[in-house]
Amino acid sequence: MTTSLLWRTRGFALACILSAGFPLPDAVCAEEIVVGMSTALSGPTAALGRDMKVGVLAAFAEANQAGGINQKNVRLIALDDAYEPKKCRPNMHQLIEKDKVVAIIGNVGTPTAAVAIPIANELRTPFVAPFTGASLLRKSPPDRYVINFRASYAQETAAMVNGLVESGIDPSEIAFFTQDDSYGDDGYYGGLTAIQHHCPDISQAMIAHGRYERNTLSVESALADVLVHTPLPKAVIMIGAYAPCAKFIQLSKANGFEPVFLNVSFVGVDPLLKSLGPDAEGVIVTQVVPHYQSDYPMAIAYRKAMHKFQPTARLSFGSLEGYIAGKLLLHSMDSISGPVTREGIVDSFERISDFDIGLGVPLHFSELDHQASNAVWPTVIRNGEIVPMNWRVSDAQR
Repeated sequence: MTTSLLWRTRGFALACILSAGFPLPDAVCAEEIVVGMSTALSGPTAALGRDMKVGVLAAFAEANQAGGINQKNVRLIALDDAYEPKKCRPNMHQLIEKDKVVAIIGNVGTPTAAVAIPIANELRTPFVAPFTGASLLRKSPPDRYVINFRASYAQETAAMVNGLVESGIDPSEIAFFTQDDSYGDDGYYGGLTAIQHHCPDISQAMIAHGRYERNTLSVESALADVLVHTPLPKAVIMIGAYAPCAKFIQLSKANGFEPVFLNVSFVGVDPLLKSLGPDAEGVIVTQVVPHYQSDYPMAIAYRKAMHKFQPTARLSFGSLEGYIAGKLLLHSMDSISGPVTREGIVDSFERISDFDIGLGVPLHFSELDHQASNAVWPTVIRNGEIVPMNWRVSDAQR
């Protein structure tokens, strides 16, 4: 071993020894940059977690092949929480305190985010691009360690309500089917606010609303609550997981109830389509990313990365969102001068300001704004295909 190499090796070892008792900036000693994910890899929302995971992996593999970040590879540790808060909590502590990740990325769901965010804030770890549009991640001013990519559920449901009203449906004829937890409530109150914007005299009691319990398929009572409402709804906005939403739609049609069904992006349009089969015709799903088969530069880059690094995975809106999440975190880390640290990642995001990564809309971060995108893209299922749509009478009602 040469003298210079010996000193470099000893210096590296000394820094790591010192860091055991005196915390040095995160990742100074790391030979690789480790990022964590606690997500649904099993259970009724597993398709969403798996899609996010493969999208992030594709982005990281692409970056690693190009030399990584500061000549260090980026590695993802993904733990399964099955969309259950009680499993997410220990996962967060494992990733942050034992695995020493520099950031958490792409967690799926509002209930799990509700327990993950306090941990991320307490342990000062960036919580980047979670797969949820819940308001609890969008405080004003924002939590320093919560970094969002996607539009909020309130923005998705507002787009739905506005589109339905413009197509001729009266606000009183819009109903809700929601998961009975923070996720469902967030989407419901966002939609209700949009309805009351169009018709201030409408009260909560005047809007049909059915709820079901998370991680179950017990939707019958929710459907009954909607069917007994007067007037009978002409549209149902759904804030739930794909399996119960699919069952609600199938039971509705079996009972001769065929309003316009609309789902927020979290439902996962691909598993919803698979679950519904022919009953999927005409179902609307809002998206927070453009169609993965579109000509947007980011969609093209995503398809190339997936073909090269995740060739057995299907293309989907979820994995495109995961890929974008990975690209955003990589962009932040690559903008850091010196070692990649948790604080440095947040500082880097807040310095980004306006930028374009190929989505056709500008993204923005600042110290007072931790949500990059406000865009909502509506899609509709036609003849077994997921296609872009416009908010017209012909699209919303045929």
